[in-house]
Parts: sequence; C-alpha cells; structure tokens
Amino acid sequence: MGAFVDKVLVCRDCGGEFVFSAGEQAFYEEKGFQNEPVRCPECRRNRKQQRNGGARPRQREMFTAVCADCGMETQVPFRPQLDRPVYCRDCYARHRG
Repeated sequence: MGAFVDKVLVCRDCGGEFVFSAGEQAFYEEKGFQNEPVRCPECRRNRKQQRNGGARPRQREMFTAVCADCGMETQVPFRPQLDRPVYCRDCYARHRG
C-alpha cells in the first residue's frame, strides 16, 4: 500500500534490465501477487509462447448476419439465432445508448 516508485530489475533469463513501473506494482498488489516479476516482458512473452507449444492464439470465429435495423451485412462473434435480432455495430450502439 502507498506510493510506488519505478524499480529497475534484472531479467532471470536474458540478464537485461527492465523497469517494474509504479503502475505495475500497484496492479500486483491489487491482485495479491507476493513476488516481483523475474523476467522482462519479452522473455515472459517468449516463455508463454513456448508453454503454449508456440501456437498463436486461436482466432475468434466470426459469422455473417444481416442487421435487423438497417439491413447491412455485418460480422458477429456468435452464431445468429433465427428468433433473436442481430445488429451491426452502429445500430447496436444506438440500442444500448
């Protein structure tokens, strides 16, 4: 708790220095993390990619639909149901607004 100050840490993997920012420290405290990061962002990213078998994140499947308001063709991240209206981005924003 309290004011955080940017810290310079040394990466366990590459030995390079990286900044553990005050904002990141506050986030770690908020999440209840007890330890500071031991790897720089690039090494963390590389390690995560290795753990995932080098696979890229799966792309979200998109479905084509026709907007119930304006009739424009649009792409949505869910399979449209015949009994439910589907809206394009603009019309959806107007309905929520």
